[in-house]
Amino acid sequence: MSKRHVAVVGAGMAAARFAERYAALGGAARVTLYGAEPRAPYNRVLLADVLTGRYDAEAIALPLGDAELRPGTEVVGLDLGARLLTLADGSTEAYDDLVLATGANPVLPPIRGLRRVEGAGQAQGLRDGVHALRTLADCARLAEEAVDAKRAVVVGGGVLGVSTARALAALGPQVEIVHQGPHLIERQLDAEAATALRGALRSLGVEVYLGNRARALTEAGEVELANGYRLPTDLVVLACGVRPRTGLAHAAGLAVGRGVLVDDTLAASAPHVYAIGDCAEHAGVVHGLAGPGWEQADVLAARLSGADPDARYHGSRPLARLSAGPIEYAAFGEVHLDPAGPDGDDVDELRLTDATRGSYKKLVMRGDRLVGAILLGDLATVGDLARALERDDAHKDSPLHLLTTTHGAF
Repeated sequence: MSKRHVAVVGAGMAAARFAERYAALGGAARVTLYGAEPRAPYNRVLLADVLTGRYDAEAIALPLGDAELRPGTEVVGLDLGARLLTLADGSTEAYDDLVLATGANPVLPPIRGLRRVEGAGQAQGLRDGVHALRTLADCARLAEEAVDAKRAVVVGGGVLGVSTARALAALGPQVEIVHQGPHLIERQLDAEAATALRGALRSLGVEVYLGNRARALTEAGEVELANGYRLPTDLVVLACGVRPRTGLAHAAGLAVGRGVLVDDTLAASAPHVYAIGDCAEHAGVVHGLAGPGWEQADVLAARLSGADPDARYHGSRPLARLSAGPIEYAAFGEVHLDPAGPDGDDVDELRLTDATRGSYKKLVMRGDRLVGAILLGDLATVGDLARALERDDAHKDSPLHLLTTTHGAF
């Protein structure tokens, strides 16, 4: 009797985590990962550190347990009734359980002049000098061009934009960030933390233009802002977020919102089909971060392996972290609750700022429970904070020790 077959469409971080945990938990099925990229899964969170040379490509590879990897094997069709995958070469393969871990694509903003125009005036791929940063291949191309670049513009000041700007600055170019939001990383940082972060970036030679939209890339190699100001540049890096890759699921008839809709068991809208990671939408939320994707993979591995058939995914607390060189920050939980706002009942904040050292620390408490935290410039207590959030302990006394102790690692 042949083994049950779990087919995983995608070979990114969530897929690798599922495969590794499934094997570790004693899962008996045959697991196959079908990846469009021609290499083994790797940690995309560390791409900026590969760009600087801190890590090489092999150092960020991820374990797969005993799963079979099919790199360079794109799945182009799903027959959910017959439980068949169609591969790019036209062949089909059967499965018993299907895990969609198709990830996400970079968002390309509506900037005139981003694409090459060839033939009958049709826009093609990105023009020379314009990059997205999603894969190791993207990283290699960007690193090659950054060697000779004098100026670089990063469009987007979120987590990826900040980490990319920091990496490019380490390679030599003068770097400028153009960000449409009111402050950097506005989803995870508050205004005070973002101001301190902007100062740390400026110390590296990175200038930041807030409340600005890039509207065109000129023939002269300038990024034109909505206010008419132009930034000369040799490189443009697009860091405007990601969009769940749902085309395969949609074509197969699965329920899709912004991502593939899943319930607390990570099940999609057809039997024996699941979705995890950047492509999944749970309770109206698409996280687009590595941590929630791994948490989803852990739950699904526990369920399908039989180690915990009743495991449920109840959502994830937001977490963003950068720890490299002179720029370090960590933000998790509900950092934007306003004690004076409509949701501020029983909400208190504790802040510690050291302008000399460029550090900023903030706790958000709801009653005696810690619900959010920001650390910038000093991550000594990040482990204590992470454990306190996970345990949801009551803090009857002042929680100041969570900002001032010096032990713990995360």
